[in-house]
Amino acid sequence: MLTVTDVSLQFSDRKLFDEVTIKFTPGNCYGLIGANGAGKSTFLKILAKDIEPTTGHVSMEPNQRLSMLRQNHFDYEDQQVIDVVLMGNSQLYSVMKEKNALYAKEDFSDEDGLRAAELEGSFAELGGWEAESEAAQLLQGLNIPEVFHHELMSTLTAGQKIKVLLAQALFGKPDVLLLDEPTNGLDVTSINWLEEFLINFENTVIVVSHDRHFLNKVCTHMADLDFGKIKLFVGNYDFWLESSQLALKMAQDQNAKKEEQIKELQDFIARFSANASKSKQATSRKKMLEKITLEDITPSSRRYPFISFKAEREIGNDLLQVDNVSVTINGKEILNNINFTLRPGDKTALIAKNDLATTALIRIIMGELKPDTGSIHWGTTTSKSYLPKDNTKEFESNLSILDWLRQFASKEEDDNTFLRGFLGRMLFSGDEVLKPVNVLSGGEKIRVMLSKLMLAKANVLILDDPTNHLDLESITALNNGLKNFKEALIFSSHDHEFIQTLANRIIAVSEKGVIDRAETTYDEFLENGDVIEFLKN
Repeated sequence: MLTVTDVSLQFSDRKLFDEVTIKFTPGNCYGLIGANGAGKSTFLKILAKDIEPTTGHVSMEPNQRLSMLRQNHFDYEDQQVIDVVLMGNSQLYSVMKEKNALYAKEDFSDEDGLRAAELEGSFAELGGWEAESEAAQLLQGLNIPEVFHHELMSTLTAGQKIKVLLAQALFGKPDVLLLDEPTNGLDVTSINWLEEFLINFENTVIVVSHDRHFLNKVCTHMADLDFGKIKLFVGNYDFWLESSQLALKMAQDQNAKKEEQIKELQDFIARFSANASKSKQATSRKKMLEKITLEDITPSSRRYPFISFKAEREIGNDLLQVDNVSVTINGKEILNNINFTLRPGDKTALIAKNDLATTALIRIIMGELKPDTGSIHWGTTTSKSYLPKDNTKEFESNLSILDWLRQFASKEEDDNTFLRGFLGRMLFSGDEVLKPVNVLSGGEKIRVMLSKLMLAKANVLILDDPTNHLDLESITALNNGLKNFKEALIFSSHDHEFIQTLANRIIAVSEKGVIDRAETTYDEFLENGDVIEFLKN
């Protein structure tokens, strides 16, 4: 058990946490949620004792071990991959190092023999005989083949290093596991493996993630960080979201019949509980949901931007044709012989084992990158709006948000009252609209870019990883806005829920070619064994 008692954290001009008291118990997975800047990652660092709180303390039961996913990708360049994973249990790794050093001595003494015997006992108690096998299984589950296990970390790609650090955090069955955005940089097969690992993990997990599907799959509770406090809710993210919105509706609608709204909320609780899947995690969650009372559900204070895309004209008969496109970047073939034709009304998700492939293809169809071979043909009635993965060039000026957006407004829209109202719906209120665009955060830049796209009224939206940098509220609003968009959508994303709820066509691309499936969902697409092998290798 991990216990947080009266924890506060005060910076010079802001109190991030205010006397937080909470218990995290074994067998549960807690999704820590909150708006960008609320302090989710900072709270994990307090739990890991990387940061000392201003008041209060964090405690664990004696002899328990806490493990946290670190982001120090380049700290182990001269270490073997398997050793980096074993370092996840520092006590075991220390015993292993000392034991091996003793046995390597040329003048092995009687005293060394006694010490070696002590170390052998500790080694066995700490699970040392199974350690290397467990580490190897974790690496293989995350698609790090055995051929890399005894290579130096410096030989791995950035994405592979992320996986090794994740394996390090998972290694040795820690009593408390802290994961900050664990799906970042993972391919879809590795994410699926991690979901199953956490579902069957018997100790305490606390996870921060913007991936709603991941939170829904693994979490038994949501820990909502708001106004410096943390409140626990039984259930996964969807249950928290829908129930809190129903509670907010009840609180706001004073004139409606309360009995009807209470019945609606009770029916929702019962329906959600009955629909829980049969996995170990969901079965545990279902038992807890059955015990929920109305008093356990309270409104959320979250603010959601208003995102709605309208096209000025419909697309004609032709949308996009991609013929025999290949491209090599920095001497490495990224795409090879890519062919597909998109139809009006297609909402197409582009996926790959490597982001370089999807970004290269999107840049090619937008005319930013010239392919080595092949051609792109857009329909004559198409008008395009584009959200690039790298939007740095868009924000190099010191224009205010208001004046930056004014550049893309029509004559009718070039009015301070209209633009301020428009930005207000995107959560830029009051003097915030006067902030220079070159100092905006990543999430603010995406909201400003989405404002530009809405003003454009194009009939084709091309979005490269649009949920990157957004908080869960903005992701939900964008997801809903795109669901209601009637024209064509081409996008890449790592967000399972985003793809599942938007795409009616999935195209996987790589240097091996293309797999194109129309009239399918993402879940159906991933059920195909050939697709998994295509994305894995």
